[in-house]
Amino acid sequence: MKQVGYRKLIVWQKADEMAYQVYLATKNFPKEENYGITSQLRRAALSVPTNIVEGFGRQGKKEFKYFLNISLGSLAETEYLIDFSLRLGYFDIDTQKKLQELRKAVGKLLWKFYNSI
Repeated sequence: MKQVGYRKLIVWQKADEMAYQVYLATKNFPKEENYGITSQLRRAALSVPTNIVEGFGRQGKKEFKYFLNISLGSLAETEYLIDFSLRLGYFDIDTQKKLQELRKAVGKLLWKFYNSI
């Protein structure tokens, strides 16, 4: 099967991995958080790669940058929610550091990509 265009983007690959790791890390959050922070953190993290995909599928650089901008906002939200989850005791420090390192790497790639368009 031929690889779809956006899948070749390193920024998408890293954002996809971050979202995946967030999903894995939130599996054991308390059940009462299913519609709270679990859902919010997952949606924020998943919004980063999905907006890259949606922007990639649009016509023109201006629209693509618009969706990359949304990804940047979702990435900032993800950063806050990861730290907030640590404060609540839902993550241990190692998980928080791992997720924040991934988030930081995505951020660098995303800014670089945004500025290159």
